[in-house]
Amino acid sequence: MRQYLDLCRHILTQGSLKTDRTNTGTKSVFGYQMRFDLEEGFPLLTTKKVFMKAIIHELLWFISGDTNIKYLVDKGVKIWNEWPYEAYKKHKDYQNESLEEFVDKIKSNPEFARVHGNLGPVYGAQWRNFNGVDQLQTVIDQIKNNPDSRRIILSAWNPADLDKMALPPCHAFLQFYVNNDELSLQLYQRSGDVFLGVPFNIASYSLLLMMVAQVTNLRPKTFVHTIGDAHIYSNHFDQIETQLSRTPRQLPKMIINSQVKSIFDFKYEDFKLEDYNPYPAIKGVVAV
Repeated sequence: MRQYLDLCRHILTQGSLKTDRTNTGTKSVFGYQMRFDLEEGFPLLTTKKVFMKAIIHELLWFISGDTNIKYLVDKGVKIWNEWPYEAYKKHKDYQNESLEEFVDKIKSNPEFARVHGNLGPVYGAQWRNFNGVDQLQTVIDQIKNNPDSRRIILSAWNPADLDKMALPPCHAFLQFYVNNDELSLQLYQRSGDVFLGVPFNIASYSLLLMMVAQVTNLRPKTFVHTIGDAHIYSNHFDQIETQLSRTPRQLPKMIINSQVKSIFDFKYEDFKLEDYNPYPAIKGVVAV
């Protein structure tokens, strides 16, 4: 996927070294945009294997309005585990459990999960109940009834709730655009972890675009990804160089069950990824 590799090269050659909240250190640029035409294939990275199962389950979790990691843990998705674990380590209930032991308790003990698995009012809460507004339903209604509107917007950034969130939203602001029976989507992401997070974000919001297009009887067209602080963590430089040494392969296809007519009715089984032939996965540590 040329657009992603161009971003990686740009950061490595033009970026500035910066400190950060996690004390890991990054190389960073400010204000970068990529465009993906979904008619050319589904934009899932091929220079390393990306865990599409996690992307689908996380997106369904957002759409449902859920903010507790138990759903993800039960599905074998680990991408949110570190944040509630770090909060748990500061709680009086903490008994020196490892991350793995914490996750096992989330999976096996519903009361423990209720108390310690919640992330606060993160993405799903804001999408479905932003100060009483179901933004996702509103977006669907606007696309159907007023497609030329310049206000088809969904925001995960709610200043009143930021201090209650385990992590303030990184992918924070969405705008949909209808033209010639085609639907496009622009994401503004305030902060992008280019090795671990950005490949997920590209695929996730491209999939959301496809889902919304289907339930509004439009064709998915362009996903525009705008990133504020686009950064590579210092402990991911080698992994990025490995990807840059690999030649991108043909993009896969994402097939969605055409019978689903509501954004809230999608299930994991409604998605099928075809012709995905990536290079092997590359491991990297998440900065928390």
